Amino acid sequence: MVVKVHGPAYASATRRVLACLFDKEIEFEIVPVDLLKGEHKNPDFLKLQPFGVVPVIQDGDLTLYESRAIIRYYAEKYKSQGVDLLGTSVEDRAVVEQWLEVEGQNFHPPIYTLVLQILYYPKLGLPIDEKAVKEGEENLGKVLDIYEERLSKSKYLAGDFYSLADLSHLPFTHYLVTDIGKGYMIKDRKHVNAWWEDISNRPSWKKVLDL
Repeated sequence: MVVKVHGPAYASATRRVLACLFDKEIEFEIVPVDLLKGEHKNPDFLKLQPFGVVPVIQDGDLTLYESRAIIRYYAEKYKSQGVDLLGTSVEDRAVVEQWLEVEGQNFHPPIYTLVLQILYYPKLGLPIDEKAVKEGEENLGKVLDIYEERLSKSKYLAGDFYSLADLSHLPFTHYLVTDIGKGYMIKDRKHVNAWWEDISNRPSWKKVLDL
């Protein structure tokens, strides 16, 4: 049965899921949701996702939302298929989970602020809050300094294997580097830059961008 992914292919959280599906060699179809028309707030969509946020997947009888929960599900369900995104031991899995939490709790908030303020506010006709941008960059810089230290000791965040922890960073780091003029935050950190060059050139991510 083909997995249905509800959400636009350009949305960052949807991209996180699509990258995982490509890595795991899982067949899927995208069910478009027009965010500009507010389709994510329509009653039919809210039956699938009561918070009105993309993406949502339908996999047989299972309906699941929250992109990080979805990628965990597929990495576990199809562990022996495609790229192993969880590692080969309980210890590997624990470290993957640790860095997934770091991405969600430490990395995502400041980078989300930067993307929202610099990329989306002007499109919505809203003024940029320069104080928020400055604080976002300072906070993200502190996180990336910790990443630089970590990546000086291992090729990827969870160790010497590519995992969900790395994959989860792809959508918003792509915005940082290509859309909001903050690519120097990556390039100025030798090990972070090498890591980004590696993961952003993976075939699965290039397929996502092609969508």
